Amino acid sequence: MSEARAALPELVDRVLAGEEVTLTRHGRPVAVVLRPDAVRSRRADQALASAERVRAVLEQGKGVPLRTRPTLTLERAEELVADLRATRSSG
Repeated sequence: MSEARAALPELVDRVLAGEEVTLTRHGRPVAVVLRPDAVRSRRADQALASAERVRAVLEQGKGVPLRTRPTLTLERAEELVADLRATRSSG
């Protein structure tokens, strides 16, 4: 960290050139400095991967037949709604 403070302009130049700079404290990584577009790209990649997992689950669900009878009784549904309303009104 001390070296990073002293060499900040140089570190920024390296980051602007596309390098990722890892800052360490006592030999342990504590931060990574990188360009904002790299962060956006990584976040977009993660979002796309999550969307693909959701798509796969939905696709898999298409092959599962629905149950012919409800698994939630009307009485139980009303209890859940009442509990939800009570929780909202008390909070």
